[in-house]
Amino acid sequence: MEQLGLPGDTLVNYIFPNNAHVTWSIMIVIYPYITGLVAGAFVLSSMYHVFGVKEFKPIANFALVAAFSFGMFAAVPLLFHLGQPQRFYQIYMTPHTTSAMSIFGYVYSSYLVLLMIEIWVIYRKVFIEKANEATGRMRNFWWVLCLGITTYNPESAKFDKQFAKFLAGIGIPWACLLHGYVGFVFGSVKAVAWWATPLQPFIFLSSAIVSGVAMMFMMYSFIMWRRGRGYDYVMVKKFIITLWMAFILDYALEVLEITFVSYEQGAHWAVIKPLLLGPLYESYVLGQMGFLSLGPILVLGIASLLDIKDKALLYLGNLGSLMLVLQVLVMRFNVVVGGQLISKSERGFVDYEFEFFAKEGLLTATTIFIMPFVTYYIISRFIPIFEGKSIDTEPKRLH
Repeated sequence: MEQLGLPGDTLVNYIFPNNAHVTWSIMIVIYPYITGLVAGAFVLSSMYHVFGVKEFKPIANFALVAAFSFGMFAAVPLLFHLGQPQRFYQIYMTPHTTSAMSIFGYVYSSYLVLLMIEIWVIYRKVFIEKANEATGRMRNFWWVLCLGITTYNPESAKFDKQFAKFLAGIGIPWACLLHGYVGFVFGSVKAVAWWATPLQPFIFLSSAIVSGVAMMFMMYSFIMWRRGRGYDYVMVKKFIITLWMAFILDYALEVLEITFVSYEQGAHWAVIKPLLLGPLYESYVLGQMGFLSLGPILVLGIASLLDIKDKALLYLGNLGSLMLVLQVLVMRFNVVVGGQLISKSERGFVDYEFEFFAKEGLLTATTIFIMPFVTYYIISRFIPIFEGKSIDTEPKRLH
């Protein structure tokens, strides 16, 4: 191609001086990833609390607490990315209806409050029991947690069940809005060819459900193994089938997106095709769309369709879940970082190198990602998550 009378390759690989570095790096990769785990875990919890799927009863409260644990740190990567993180509160003090990130602050905060209230309602009976049994400072702690109400009766349990179901019901569209909105933030950026697609919110949402369910499966398997308790293989089977079907839908959307862009042969494809066959060939073509997608479809398909039982079923489920957790993480990287590899001149690509000890390096990202698991462990020391003590147990009068 000749421009301005210059030789054909003169403008190839030309990058503007202010475009030499990737601005949104690993912090903005794990931000939508952790947010997706929140949405996926909550949807799994609601399978029992809202739709009454009995097979998921043993892990409904576990998934809810896990969703809250991940939600506590979903916005932390953004704080590390900000130049002035101490001013984060201004997103609430000075709302701007035309700013996607400003609106997201209210969506995220209100959803986190909803999770807190639902957990409190479900475990209010436990808090009252502990307030009546504890002594000293711990009694004061539990008394504050149950808001000074230390009596509980069957009428209280009935109200709590109805209220928890109501919260879970409105939480499902809120969870979809939460992560679909993250996809909207990227999809609305028309200047980046790799992001500008109306399918972006739906792909982010479907992949969020996949990653959340897969992470819950792996956490459940590890906790039961660590405690030396038996597995509910009926639930494990249902778990795997749900995960398999969710990923088929997610993968179909991802294939549909790239197929549509390539078939349209528009201006964006002229930039996206060299990107996929160049810098993103290994991570996108071979990784995301290849091994990490076809592998889980095969593994989970075998576990879902064949009569596989007990430990073999568990091993296949964990293998498929591990690949899907990595698949969604790679997908987030390919979208966030991959989209910025296209230079603003559209004449070449920006180089990206991983950093380890930097403020937004791999060490910081790994530390942030570990914190939700630490938070869950701390909460599980106070709340009997897998002991069946919640509003689902037979109510009795406490005083």
